Amino acid sequence: MQLSKFIQRVPSSATIEMAQKARDLKAQGKDVISLTLGEPDFDTPEHIKEAARLAMEAGDTKYTPVPGSLALRKAIVDKFKRDNDLDFSVDQIVVSCGAKQTIANIALCVLNEGDEVILPAPFWVSYEGIADMCGAKSIILKSTIETDFKILPKDLSAVLNEKSKLLIFSSPCNPSGSRFSKSELEALAEVIQEYPNLIVVSDEIYEYINFTEERHFSIGSIDSIKDRVVTVNGMSKGFAMTGWRIGYMGAPLWLAKACTKLQGQFTSGACSIAQAASAHALNSSPEETIKMRDSFLKRRNLMLELLGEIDGLKLNVPDGAFYIFPDVSAYFGKSYEGKTITCPNDLVMYLLENAYVATVGGESFGDDNGLRISYAASEESLREAAKRIKEALDKLK
Repeated sequence: MQLSKFIQRVPSSATIEMAQKARDLKAQGKDVISLTLGEPDFDTPEHIKEAARLAMEAGDTKYTPVPGSLALRKAIVDKFKRDNDLDFSVDQIVVSCGAKQTIANIALCVLNEGDEVILPAPFWVSYEGIADMCGAKSIILKSTIETDFKILPKDLSAVLNEKSKLLIFSSPCNPSGSRFSKSELEALAEVIQEYPNLIVVSDEIYEYINFTEERHFSIGSIDSIKDRVVTVNGMSKGFAMTGWRIGYMGAPLWLAKACTKLQGQFTSGACSIAQAASAHALNSSPEETIKMRDSFLKRRNLMLELLGEIDGLKLNVPDGAFYIFPDVSAYFGKSYEGKTITCPNDLVMYLLENAYVATVGGESFGDDNGLRISYAASEESLREAAKRIKEALDKLK
């Protein structure tokens, strides 16, 4: 039997694959520390779980409208206005089974074969996979650790043309933790406004994990391009609700309607109970979210201190999310017991096999020099992981 050309061109998720390799080794009795998945290690706050219990008791267990319950969409409208200075009607909001589905919906509704998708690198692994799924061409726009992994307006201007259809980026960024400031996004918007066929997908899923004093800024609030910006967010990172599978977007009405049409033939509405809990979370005090952010900041500083003691790792200071993305190119060409490191993926496997620490190579994020390390783990695990990483890397000669 022959698989479809469609599924053959869709790559597997590197983060999911590495997490599975770590689980497999654990199942064999190996003491593996997994720093792979982008998942807060906190439990969902109790008041959110209580909202879900109350929703079930009230019989809120039926199908919802395809784009989401009215209560949740109203909460999202209020959240966008309150936190992001974005004005949407409920008809412009679409709730999906996670931000990944949200982005896939957008791509499937606007991309045709041969269209170009601009991906500032490093980028979240699924962006390129989703573009491939649609038959589009990914234009990877490189950045470096020296610029804190942020592209400049001139970089964007150099690649845009009449085929450019989507620009997808995250801020704060997965995998680098970099965050675009208001002035930096305004400068990029000056370039974007010259290309009226370009749609911007702003992935703001890590919005609440912001370690700076500057308030999070949404590019969709810039008047000159706001009619062409889709703002994507979700419940997983800021509220520790990964398993609840709720993502959402605020979009131009024509695109929101198209995504609703598409979703109606796939998943229909997301889980009613998860939607009720999400509406409660968005309408509640951010106290628990702030506590989680403060814990992540403490862990970031710990990992920067520990990894900073390792010769060969080049580090910057990420402004958000819960990742460190060191440049590991200093280890290329070095060997241990006949094994030579030629790329980040080689180093990933070396660390997994020799230190029992699971990470993810930069290649899948569009970067040939980096390694993604998630610090969404206990301080004890992070200290032990850093110790093992140092011991393994010191063996490379």
